[in-house]
Amino acid sequence: MHDVTQALGLLAGLPAGAVLADKAYDADGVLGEIEKAGAKAVIPPKSNRKQQREYDKEQYKNRNLVERFFCRIKQFRRIATRYEKLASRYSAFIALAASFIWLV
Repeated sequence: MHDVTQALGLLAGLPAGAVLADKAYDADGVLGEIEKAGAKAVIPPKSNRKQQREYDKEQYKNRNLVERFFCRIKQFRRIATRYEKLASRYSAFIALAASFIWLV
């Protein structure tokens, strides 16, 4: 199943000033839900869209930082394979790995 089908459920009730996503989330339903929530959609339009819309390219560059962080954090085997059964311990290991990444 494609990720965009689950986007509406993730956005429901989530307070945000802006929503950053890649071209795969350029769907009218997702964009409408973002506007209804009062947030700004920072999603580049697909190339096959008849009406190309504007988006904040400088803010979109911040999405790359988040993507690179997730790639770096997946290098920690304990996090990638989710050894921890409790969410609190898993969260603690993510914080530990993030601290390590920040220090290095």
